[in-house]
Amino acid sequence: MMTDAILVLNAGSSSIKFELFSVNGDDPESRLEGQMEGIGASPRLIARDARRQVLADHRWAGPDVADHATALRVMGQELAPAVEGYRIVAVGHRVVHGGPDFAAPVIVDDGMMDRLRALAPLAPLHQPHNLAGIAAARAALPGVPQVACFDTSFHRTHAWEADTFALPPEFYDRGIRRYGFHGLSYEYIAANLAEEEPALAAGRVVVAHLGNGSSLCAIRNGRSVDSTMGFTALDGVPMGTRCGQIDPGVLLHLMQAEGMDAAALQKLLYGNAGLKGMSGISQDVRDLEASGEPRAAGALAYYVWRVRREIGALAAALGGIDALVFTAGIGENARNLRARICDGLDFLGIAVDPERNAANAPEISSPGARTRVLVRPTDEEGMIARHVLALLQRSQNA
Repeated sequence: MMTDAILVLNAGSSSIKFELFSVNGDDPESRLEGQMEGIGASPRLIARDARRQVLADHRWAGPDVADHATALRVMGQELAPAVEGYRIVAVGHRVVHGGPDFAAPVIVDDGMMDRLRALAPLAPLHQPHNLAGIAAARAALPGVPQVACFDTSFHRTHAWEADTFALPPEFYDRGIRRYGFHGLSYEYIAANLAEEEPALAAGRVVVAHLGNGSSLCAIRNGRSVDSTMGFTALDGVPMGTRCGQIDPGVLLHLMQAEGMDAAALQKLLYGNAGLKGMSGISQDVRDLEASGEPRAAGALAYYVWRVRREIGALAAALGGIDALVFTAGIGENARNLRARICDGLDFLGIAVDPERNAANAPEISSPGARTRVLVRPTDEEGMIARHVLALLQRSQNA
């Protein structure tokens, strides 16, 4: 007997994260997960089963796994014994940018690939690699539906004033607007809060997705009201290597006075800014906290300041706040930064209990605090699997 399964892929520039979900009813169940990293350089495949037991841990010479298509083929060969008995009925993909038109997952065909490629300039660090993963999966699994799930979709519930720029309206009509990102993560947090604490989920929640890519989102009754990211994933708070919010006049100055062209600006803003650029040391918070360098301390102080500032702004957009949720790599693990971010937010009813915070407890707010502060793991792959299954079920019932 074969078990139907959904494969979820999240392709980056030199990596493919994957997770296999069995399909039984309406709730996909994770069976194995892992990633192929270092594609084209020092490739390594590591995979674990649902009990976190290592199923595979292999390394290759760089030329042996030079691209995403080869990586997917090698992954299939290495993991064949682990996936025996599963029939992949669909593949779900994280796609960062859906533009103004895609507010829900879609099955990808040739025409859809062309439309998604046209959005690549809006997410140059992500979109081309996301699409490379789709192309590789289409070649490896012909006839299997490939489903694109967009990081921007969750934010399509914004009011016009939250999405527009102060430009003539024809620019908005041409798609120059604020999209917001990390939507799959926010959607997962909102859905799980609705399952665990429906009364809280119906209220006013600010979620801080803090990792190498960082953003915050204001959510009311499970729907996105506003987000710190805008037209691209550069906007908002500083990130590992991205600048976050910057005065557009700075860009004009760099072009006019210092002769930087678009390629040089892209390299600076996406790859040599943020925590890495400010510190000159690393984009990893752990490295910066361990460093005694003043530039490292300054980078962290700026990060804390900007995240705290955005929490206040999003609370204003919601007309108040009932809960603050930390998620993603920094949000779930960086205890010191969480405490520093929350320090001074007592005017919002936010207070952190030091012992709970040190223990990474699911709730770290002080007893009796007016606003709850939660720490929650996110699961973008699980959210994609849910979307894919729902789309398959709708297609079968149509």
